[in-house]
Amino acid sequence: MGTASRIELVVLDLAGTTVVDDGLVEEAFVRAWDRVRATEEGKDAAIDWVRQTMGQSKIEVFRHLVDEETAQALRAAFEEALDELVAEGRVTAIPGAEETVRRLRAAGRSVVFTTGFSRATADAVLASLGWQELAELSLTPADAGRGRPAPDLNLTALLRAGASSVSAIAVVGDTESDAESGVRAGAGYVAGVLTGGREAERLLAAGAHEVLADVTALPAALERHER
Repeated sequence: MGTASRIELVVLDLAGTTVVDDGLVEEAFVRAWDRVRATEEGKDAAIDWVRQTMGQSKIEVFRHLVDEETAQALRAAFEEALDELVAEGRVTAIPGAEETVRRLRAAGRSVVFTTGFSRATADAVLASLGWQELAELSLTPADAGRGRPAPDLNLTALLRAGASSVSAIAVVGDTESDAESGVRAGAGYVAGVLTGGREAERLLAAGAHEVLADVTALPAALERHER
C-alpha cells in the first residue's frame, strides 16, 4: 500500500474477530425472541436480519424489527441469554487473539475493543476470558453515541487513546459494518477477517483495504502497510 502513517491505535471488534462466534449471537437472539415474542411468525426473517446486521448496535437492530417497547424487551432478553451462554462456557477466544493483542501493545500500539453489545454484556464477555486488562479499554455504542456503521466507536477510541490522527488508526472486524465504520472514520488502515463467516468480497466491497484469514495475521499486515 506504499508509505503510510504509523498505526498508533488498533480498534478491534469482539464477536467474530477476537472472540469466537459459532452462532453465539444468533442463539442468544433466538432465546430472546422465544421469550418475548413467543411466536414463529416473523422469526425466520428476524434471524436473517440479525445475521445481516452483525456488528451493529443490537438495540438498533431490534428497532428495525419491532416497536420500541418490544425492542427494549428483546434487548433485555438478549442480554440475559448472552449472560447464560457466557455462564455455560460458550465464550472462547479466537486462537492466538490474546497473544496478538499483547504483541500489538508490545510494539507500542494502543488497542481498544469495540462491540455492538451493551456495556454489561461486553464486561461479562471480557471477564469470562480474563481480558479486562488486555486492551487499554473497551467501547460500546452507549459509550460512543452511535453504533456501527457510524464512525463514532472508532473516533471515540481515537480521543480516549490519544492517537495523533485518524490516519494513525487501524480498524479490524469481521463484518461489513466494521469495515464501513472504519472507512467513515477515515481510518488509515481497515482490515476484514474471515473468522465471522463473511466472504472476502463482501468485506472488500464495504471498504476493507485488505482481508486477513484471522486476527493473528494483523501484526505482519500492519508492518506491510507501514513500509
